[in-house]
Amino acid sequence: MKKRIVLAVAIFLASGSMALAGNSNLDKVGGQDRDAGCGVGTGLLLDGSDKSILRKVLAVTTNQMSSQTFGITTGTSGCSENGALVSNQRLNMFAGANIDKLAADMAVGDGETLDSMAEIMGIDDSQRPAFYSLLKDNYGTIFISDDVTAGEVLASINKLLAVN
Repeated sequence: MKKRIVLAVAIFLASGSMALAGNSNLDKVGGQDRDAGCGVGTGLLLDGSDKSILRKVLAVTTNQMSSQTFGITTGTSGCSENGALVSNQRLNMFAGANIDKLAADMAVGDGETLDSMAEIMGIDDSQRPAFYSLLKDNYGTIFISDDVTAGEVLASINKLLAVN
């Protein structure tokens, strides 16, 4: 009975690897096979030409046991597609943690916290003076009350950027 179970599992795994071997349209992002998700396991174990089922299982296990949560949170280890989602999360976290400093910097149109926010948003260095001026000129529409949330501030900034 045990031999039959082992044989059935072996046939199942072999048929899966044959199906994958014939599939040229695997889910890839940036040329990297993404069947195992993102993380150190994917980078180390699926970086070469051998993308067998065993290597994918090991990559998934490594990702889940060590680095995937960190990679998703920080946008490292291949865990972001274009960085858009991760960057947005970083921006929300940054604005929430620095709302008072952002208000002070926006009021004067300059400052370290404003520089950091522009960096996270991907504002080019050459366009930062205009960005800072826009925020300063529209301070009253961005910070509409003393208890404005970071989400409301970012929504107001996005509306300004969409118009200008």
